[in-house]
Amino acid sequence: MAGLKEIRTRIASVKSTQKITSAMKMVAAARLRKSQDKIIRLRPYVNKLDEILASIQKSLEGEIENVLIQEREPNKVLIVLVTSNRGLCGAFNSNAIKQALHLARETYVEQLKNHNLSFYAIGKKGADFLRLKKYLIEEINYEVFEELSFANIAVLAQQFIDQYIEGKFDRIEFVYNQFRNAAIQDVITEKFLPLEISEEEGNTRKFIDYIFEPDQKFLVENLIPKSLKIKMFKIILDSFTAEHGARMTAMHQATDNTIELIRELTLYYNQARQAAITKELLDIVGGAEALRQ
Repeated sequence: MAGLKEIRTRIASVKSTQKITSAMKMVAAARLRKSQDKIIRLRPYVNKLDEILASIQKSLEGEIENVLIQEREPNKVLIVLVTSNRGLCGAFNSNAIKQALHLARETYVEQLKNHNLSFYAIGKKGADFLRLKKYLIEEINYEVFEELSFANIAVLAQQFIDQYIEGKFDRIEFVYNQFRNAAIQDVITEKFLPLEISEEEGNTRKFIDYIFEPDQKFLVENLIPKSLKIKMFKIILDSFTAEHGARMTAMHQATDNTIELIRELTLYYNQARQAAITKELLDIVGGAEALRQ
């Protein structure tokens, strides 16, 4: 049985950990509340933009010709892995990494074998893993979460658009955690380029033949790049919000675990203390009996 001093030290250490996890939980909750409001407000805008594009495509009867929506053979593929810069957020990062590797090994086997598949790592945790396993990394970006704004994301999205137009990549896919609620994050694989305009979006409501000014083709040429930039902003904001939800949940569980551990250690301490007192009493009684004899 451990000594009383050792148990007291352990209890003090766990209480110190409890203060840290509790503080981290409150910080994550505050950040989650702020970013959650942003992603909830952004999603209807993204959905409406998709609906407008689908509606225009339907009115043009599929006559849209744009390099950003034209499918081509995926000879060169880029997987954009979105993780966090910091840990202590449960399985948030490992789930995204597993999904990215599954995509590479199952869907793009030939490209991976021929070294035509590379990764773009957004977030330190994903970058560290890819470097450790010696995967081909196109670029690493740690700064995107430090100042998360549409202007900064739009610059990065334009970089991907330019690379796709130049033919550097034939397909760009994102793997990220999508925020559902504070306790649940869904790992999503989403094709970024070429852009898919789903006609289902336009069919969700009764089709209306709007009068466009300027004409539809001009609007599409301008809406497609904007749609891609908004789409990427939503992906990064989704991951950022999901990260704080995962961290808040992980720290909540860690705090609960410390409470249970302190209870068990306190019980163990009381048992050890009672055993020590009983031993001392037995020694006293034994000494008294020896003197009496």
